[in-house]
Amino acid sequence: MSAEAQAEAERKTENLPEWKREEVDELETLIEDYESVGVIGITGIPSKQLQDMRRGLHGTAVVRVSRNTLQRRALESGGLDDLVEHVDGQVGLVATNANPFALYKELEASKTPAPINAGEVAPNDIVIPEGDTGVDPGPFVGDLQQIGANARIEDGSIQVMEDSTVLETGEEVSADLANVLNELGIEPKEVGLDLRAVFSEGVLFDPEDLDIDVEAYESDVQTAAAFARNLSINAGYPTAQTVPTIIAKATGEAKSLGLHAAIENDDLMPDLVRKADAQLRAIAAQIDDEEALPEELQGVEVPAADAGAAGSEEESSDDQNGDESEAADEDEDDDDDDDGAEGLGAMFG
Repeated sequence: MSAEAQAEAERKTENLPEWKREEVDELETLIEDYESVGVIGITGIPSKQLQDMRRGLHGTAVVRVSRNTLQRRALESGGLDDLVEHVDGQVGLVATNANPFALYKELEASKTPAPINAGEVAPNDIVIPEGDTGVDPGPFVGDLQQIGANARIEDGSIQVMEDSTVLETGEEVSADLANVLNELGIEPKEVGLDLRAVFSEGVLFDPEDLDIDVEAYESDVQTAAAFARNLSINAGYPTAQTVPTIIAKATGEAKSLGLHAAIENDDLMPDLVRKADAQLRAIAAQIDDEEALPEELQGVEVPAADAGAAGSEEESSDDQNGDESEAADEDEDDDDDDDGAEGLGAMFG
C-alpha cells in the first residue's frame, strides 16, 4: 500500500465512532498476527452451527465476523487490498499460521450436509437414488413422478426403480422438489465456511488453486523423483543421491567384463577358478564313458548349485543387458559355461 493510501485509510478510521475504531483495531491486529488471512462466506449458516465451526477450528484458525465496511478498512490498512473485492454479502475473516492448502482442506472437512430450500440454486446434480423409499403407498408416489423420478408402488411400499436425476447443477429448486427431498431425508448441499480467497506470503490464492488431491500430488512427485534418479544412473550423471548406485553398477560391470575376458587379477582369480571348475565338472558329468576321462575326473558329480545355474542359461541370457550388475554377472557366467561345454564336449566327442 502506498503512503497516500495508508494515510487515507487512517483518516477514514479516525472519523469512525469509538466502538468501530476499536473493532477495526482488533481486525488489524488479527491480520498482523497471522501469516495467512482469508475471506470466508458464511451465507446460510445458523448462528449455533457457526459457533460450533469456530470451536472446531480452535488451534488451527481464528474466525472473526464483523461489518463488511469495517473488514474492508482493516484489510486496506493491513495492505491486503486484493482481498477487499471478496468482502461481499455475508462474510468473515479467517486467520491462520498454517499454509493456505491446509486451511482450505480444514474448512472443506468442517462442512456438513444440509437440506435445500425452495428458491435456492442446486450446487450439484440432485439425484433420487434407486431403492425403497420407506414410504407407504399413497399420493407421495405421484409427487415423485411429478419431479421426474421413476417411481411406483411395489411390494407394499413406494420404490424408485432407478437413479433419477431430478435437477441439474445451477437450476433453481422448486417447492415441490424441496418437499420431496425433505420427506426422503435427502440433504443435497453442504453447509460450511466457504473460502473465497486467502493471502499468504505476498500471494493471493483462489479456492481453485488450493483444491488439489494431496495424495495424488505426492505420488506424482515420488514418481518424478524415481524417473529422475533412474535417468541419472543410466546416463552416468553423478549426484549425491545416485553416486553410490553408479559406483556399484560400474564395479559390477567391470567384474563381469573381467570374468568374461578371463583377465587374471587378484580380485577376480577366486571367481575365475570357481568358474573354470564348474565348467569342467559340467562337461565331465555329460560324458557317459568314464574311461575317456582322466582318472581324477572319473565319478565327478556337478554340484547342485552349478547344475541349477547351467539349467537356467537360456532363461538368464535375456537379462544380460539389464542395469543391475549382479544379474549381469550371473548371465555372462552362464553364457561362458555354455560356450565352454560345447567346445570341450567336441574335443572329448
